[in-house]
This record gives sequence, C-alpha cells and structure tokens, in this order.
Amino acid sequence: MEKTLSIVTLGCFRNRYDSEVAARRFLDKSSRLLPVDKLSRKNKADILLINTCGFIDPAKIESIEAINEAIELKRQKKVRKIYVFGCLVQRFEQELKKHFPEIDKWWGIEEFSRDYQDRLASKNPVEFLKICEGCINNCSYCAIPLIKGPLISRPAQEVLKEVKKLDKAGVKELNIIGQDITGWGKDLSKRQGLAGLLKQVVRGTKKIGWIRLIYTHPKHITGSLIDLIAKEERICNYIDLPIQHINKRILKLMNRKTSPEDIISLIKKIRKKIPNCAIRTSVIVGFPGETESEFNQLLDFIKEIKFEKLGVFTYSQEEGTKAARFPGQIHHMTKKKRKRRIMEAQRKIAAENLERFIGQEITVLVLEKRQGFYIGRTQHDAPEVDGVVFIKRRKLNIGCFVKVKVTDSLEYDLVAN
Repeated sequence: MEKTLSIVTLGCFRNRYDSEVAARRFLDKSSRLLPVDKLSRKNKADILLINTCGFIDPAKIESIEAINEAIELKRQKKVRKIYVFGCLVQRFEQELKKHFPEIDKWWGIEEFSRDYQDRLASKNPVEFLKICEGCINNCSYCAIPLIKGPLISRPAQEVLKEVKKLDKAGVKELNIIGQDITGWGKDLSKRQGLAGLLKQVVRGTKKIGWIRLIYTHPKHITGSLIDLIAKEERICNYIDLPIQHINKRILKLMNRKTSPEDIISLIKKIRKKIPNCAIRTSVIVGFPGETESEFNQLLDFIKEIKFEKLGVFTYSQEEGTKAARFPGQIHHMTKKKRKRRIMEAQRKIAAENLERFIGQEITVLVLEKRQGFYIGRTQHDAPEVDGVVFIKRRKLNIGCFVKVKVTDSLEYDLVAN
C-alpha cells in the first residue's frame, strides 16, 4: 500500500538540504511525496515532517505556528502522524514535548556526515550543496555553536561525489552553503582551503553554469579566493559577506575577529579585482550597548559603500549566548526604528544600483512562467533572498540561460525582454 509523505521546511537553505536528507530515509518504492498545499480529503499524508528553525525569535515563532497548524491538520484527519525535528528541537526538545503531546516523534538536527549522504532527488535547475556544518567563529550573539556544534567539513572527494551527481542530473546553478564556507577544511587532517576545493569543483563539472558561494566570513576570505572568483567565469561574481557592524567596539563585543580597517580593505580589494561583483552583506542593529552614535556610524558606512544587496537583523537576545548576558540590552522599539532607517537608505541604494543595468544585455537563468511573462535571476542575485528579472517573452525554456535586454528597473528587480 502506497504511503504519502509531506515536508514543511523552515529557516535557511541549510535546513532545506537537511530536509532532503531526512526525506530520503522515509521514502521508498511504495512511498510518494505530497506537497503540503495539496492535502485535502482526497489527499492525506501518512507522515508530515516539520523541519524547524531556532536561530532567532521570529524563526522560533514561525516554527511554533507550523507545529500548531500541523496539529490542526491531524485533528481534521488530513495527517496521520507528525514528526518534528531540526534546530528548535535541538535546543528545546523537553519543553516542546510538554507543550505538544500530539506530536508522534521528535529529534534534533540531522547528523552531518563527512561521507556523502544521499538525499531526495530533485529536478530543479537550482540546487544547494552543504560542504560543512557547525562553526569556528563563536560570535557572541550567535546560537549556532549551541545547536550545530564545532566545525565538520566534508572532505573534497566526498564533496566531488555529490557535485558530479548534480552535474550529471543537469543542475544549472549550484549554491555552495554552510554556516561559514570559508571555514571549510580547517578541521581536516590535510589542511585545505575553499579556493582549492572550488578549483576541483570547476574541473569536475561541465553542465553547471553558475557556482555561487553563500556565507563567507570577512575574516577568512583569502586573496586566492578573490583571484579565483575574478578568473573563473562559472563562479558567480557574487560575494555573501556579512559584516554585522562597522564600529570597532561593537565588532569586538560581537567577537567578529575583524576590524573596520580590515573590512574596508577587503571590500576595496574585491571591487578592484572583481569590478562586476555584487556584494551582499547583513548587519545587526540594536546590539547590547549600541549607542546612537555607533548606529549612525553603521548607517553612514552603508550609505558610503553602497552595497548591492543588504539584509538587516534586529539583535535577538538568545539564551546561552555570551551577548545575552551583556548589559545595555536595547528596547525593541529602538531596534525596529534603527532597522527601518537602514532599510530606507538601502532601498534608495538598491534602486540606484539597478538603474545602471537599463539598456544592457545580461544573462538570466529562467526559473518559472507566469501569465504573460517569465521570471529569472542574474548571477548577482541569490535564490529567495535577492531580486529577480521579469522577462517579457512569448516562449522560453525553464532552466535555461538566456540573453535579455534590460528595459526597466524597480526597487529590487529588473524588467527585460
């Protein structure tokens, strides 16, 4: 008798990867994966998997809401069993068990093996590849080490096994992910760096058109990595570079192990070596003790540097972290106000950055068709977090690269034909 499985994945790209690993264990020849939005009286899931996120408060709330919604589906007999796992469970399993006795099974994070792990096959032209888990940085505000533990790198030969499989399957864009991929290899007996691994990935693939790097710590970006991105056409001119702040005192309190001078020098080096590079950064506002002057220093820096992409987080006081015990915790309304001011500035910067593309011919990966137009992305836009290109064409093939001419720009998106 056929069994059905549905999956809800919350949080980051890394969680999606873990969901695919978990799903592989539950699917066999007599099983079928059923999208959550297809659950009805006719379509019922034997098992509903929920992969939770517990990184910051908004993510925890979203995970709790998903659990409550799943329990309601179970009451309506659209779901037979609910299994919940992931980061939130890793941190708060006992508390969750007390609050949600309706859940049939709990477990924490998926174990990250140094060996290649088979995962749910996908026909998506865009794929993610996790090369490491855990972190070596121990930022004072971050709960990741409490959840994921120390760094675990997958050896190059094991990474290449999966890369070649994805290449053979026709994947067009490969996003290389980890808590901090610039830490890759530092825990292996044969010390290797990310640049060396990427050279092997490029040599070992033929069909993958874009290789994108997601989360590179400013402290660990090397000159050889910058040179490789500049030289290798298939590695996207896109660097995900979370600076978190620019004030010297705040950076030290955050334990970022870098300085304002180092950050400025690195950005200058990237823009000199890779003139066509899109730099995405993220910053945290409202860190304990952050003064109005220190915030303004960050805001002025953002206006001066004009990052192509930027995300803003309000500081979240995560239990068990060093920063949670720092004096000077800032009121939530002040944090919201500071976030709004940065986003207002970045909105203008992003619009100005995109205006320069008008009239240019660019390469776009076509992702989906809507009524009357297609949606794609450039190499300067990561999936789900950055902008898209709206393409006015009658006939295009999904999952293919095409040349288009930009006719207009919006705040975060482009229009082309």
